[in-house]
Amino acid sequence: MVLDLPFGSYEESPEQAFRNAARLMAETGCAVVKLEGGEIMAETIRFLVARSVPVMAHIGLTPQAINTFGGYRVQGRGDDAEWIRRDAIAVAEAGAFSAVFEKIPEQLARQITAEITIPTIGIGALPARDGQILVSDDMLGLFTSFRPKFVKRYAEFGDQVEAAITAYAADVRERSFPAVKHLFANASKAGDVA
Repeated sequence: MVLDLPFGSYEESPEQAFRNAARLMAETGCAVVKLEGGEIMAETIRFLVARSVPVMAHIGLTPQAINTFGGYRVQGRGDDAEWIRRDAIAVAEAGAFSAVFEKIPEQLARQITAEITIPTIGIGALPARDGQILVSDDMLGLFTSFRPKFVKRYAEFGDQVEAAITAYAADVRERSFPAVKHLFANASKAGDVA
């Protein structure tokens, strides 16, 4: 299991990253931590790996920094391609065992994959990677208004979820939920479970 280090838990220093990664690994039982960033995170990756923390890097579009990108846009087009390439090389050299490529143009993803020796995992980046990610909420169609181009929907549960939430809210407003059958009596009965 790979645990995505939360925003603010690793950017301050390699030492902060280690403390939080070690804690999260101990508390969750995950085997690997994933962190976003390329060259800027190379020192942190090196520090973690030297202390037996396996690291999966994440470059290209990094969702935790979405506000600095101006939205969910493809990364690495034109002049920006070189910084994505440098990011990939930096995380590989720092000791990351693999790298997630998110929303990177196909030609650039293919070029970088040929250059680095670690496995590459695509999310909105070239299907010819060593692996692919598809977020379960996207795959199951839980969001009706957000449809990234790279997502293949295997179900459309979003409409059902919205209908269920609307029905629940109406029942609460109308005071038909909770009904007597949903309540516990004052006297304890065998079978009443909290």
